[in-house]
Amino acid sequence: MSARRPAGTGPVPAYPREPLVGVDLEGRVAVVTGAGGGMGRVIAAELVRAGAHVVTVARDARRTESLLRETVAGTVGQGGRGGFEVVEADLSLRAGVLGAAAAIARRHERVHVLVNNAGAHVPDRRLTADGIEMHVAVDYLAAFGLTHLLRDALVRGAGRVVHVASDTVNDTRKVKLLGRARPAALDPAHLDDLAALNPASGFVPFEAYARAKLLTVTSGYHAARTLRPHGVTVSSAHPGIVGTALVDGLVPAALRPLRGLVRRAVLTPREGASTALRLATDPALAGVTGRYYVRGEEATTPAVSHDAAVQQRLHDVSSRWFAG
Repeated sequence: MSARRPAGTGPVPAYPREPLVGVDLEGRVAVVTGAGGGMGRVIAAELVRAGAHVVTVARDARRTESLLRETVAGTVGQGGRGGFEVVEADLSLRAGVLGAAAAIARRHERVHVLVNNAGAHVPDRRLTADGIEMHVAVDYLAAFGLTHLLRDALVRGAGRVVHVASDTVNDTRKVKLLGRARPAALDPAHLDDLAALNPASGFVPFEAYARAKLLTVTSGYHAARTLRPHGVTVSSAHPGIVGTALVDGLVPAALRPLRGLVRRAVLTPREGASTALRLATDPALAGVTGRYYVRGEEATTPAVSHDAAVQQRLHDVSSRWFAG
C-alpha cells in the first residue's frame, strides 16, 4: 500500500449526521475500546450499523453490553448487518490487556479496524496494581499493548489502527488565553522504566494525562513505520473537545460552576466520533499512515515524538512489559 496522501483528501468533513453513509463493513471485525460511553459508544454503534462485527473491551461487560444494545437498537433494522460482543478486561492492568488481546485473537483470525479510544484522567497520582501511574497505564499502555499483541491479526486483516489522542500534547495549559503554548514534556532519561514515567516529584494531573497521550502518539509513529510494509496503517487523532465525563474532569476548578455551559460549547460525542470513523473506514485514506490529526486537519506534534531513537526505546521497554 502506498503511504502517500490521496489527492484532494482535505480535512475530515465537519460532523455529518450519518458518518458512514455508503460504507459497507460487512464481514469486517472492528475492535473499539472505551465503548461503554461517550464517543466510543458512538464509534462502536456506527461501525455496527455499517455492517462490522464490533468487539469492545470493558471492565463491566454486562453494563457495556446493555448500553451498546440500547445504542444500536433499531440500527440493524435500519440496514445495518453488524453485531457486537464484549470482552471483559481491565485495560489499566497488564494482565487485562494480555487477556483481552488473547481473547480477541482466539475468536477472530483477522482484525480490520482497531480504535484505541479508552482513556482516563484522574485528579491525583494513582498507581495501578502493577505499579504503573494510571494515565500511563490506560492512556498509553492499553493502546500500545492491543496494537502490539494483535499485530498478526491486524496484518491478516490489512487493518487500520486509530489512536484517539489529545492536542494537550501540543499545549498543556488548561486556560490558553495568555502566554505561549506549553507542549507536553518527555524526559528520555525515564524511558527505560515504565514505572518512572509521570513520577511523584512535580506531578500535575493534566500534564501527566498529556504526557501519556504523547507516549501514544510517539509509539504510533513507530508502529506506522514498522507496520506499513505489511499493509497496516496507524494514525492518531484529537477529535476536538468533546462533552464527555473525561472532559468534565479536565475543566479548571474556577470554571466548574459553569460546567453545564462548557458542555454546551463543546462537541457532542457523535460530532467528536467523526474523525476516528473516517480514519478507520474512508477508502480515500487507504494506505495513509503515520499522521496526526486535530479535528480532521493534519497537524504537527512535539519534536521528541518524531525522534526515531526515542520511538525505538519506548517500543522496546513497552514490548518487554507485555512479554514478561
